[in-house]
Amino acid sequence: MSRPEDAPLPLPVLEDFEEAGPLVGILIGSESDREAMDPALEELSDRGISFELKVLSAHRDPRGVAAYASTAALRGVRVIIAAAGMAAALPGVVAAYSDLPVIGVPLTSSKSTLGGLDAILSIVQMPPGVPVACVSVNGARNAAILAAKILGQGGGYPGGPRKATTDL
Repeated sequence: MSRPEDAPLPLPVLEDFEEAGPLVGILIGSESDREAMDPALEELSDRGISFELKVLSAHRDPRGVAAYASTAALRGVRVIIAAAGMAAALPGVVAAYSDLPVIGVPLTSSKSTLGGLDAILSIVQMPPGVPVACVSVNGARNAAILAAKILGQGGGYPGGPRKATTDL
């Protein structure tokens, strides 16, 4: 009879990876959202926080989103920023498949008549048990700052926590 400690682990252990993955995963629903997320990329870079940016749509590639969200922690990701406009389902779908903190960034869209309000409502009205933090419309920089604060609680990035800047 085999002992439990001899049984193979169902998922790979972080030590099995050759190098540490990015601390922050950034998902956008469309390539057209990339420019709106540039302030987040700049903020994370300035702070020395590793990140990755992926284009995955909750509507066009739900399986891809589920696969990314459910394996992100195994790759070293500690916070996910998900940006989307209009229906803005991406942050909620990510939160449904991951135990990591998820920060939603509502984006304006040329197709939206509500100026981003539709995206905000989609992100903040999550059901109990599926929390998503929400920053302002087009608030990519604030999302990166919030991700840094979350990471700083465990001291998990170079330079540690940094005081907020007032030169907006």
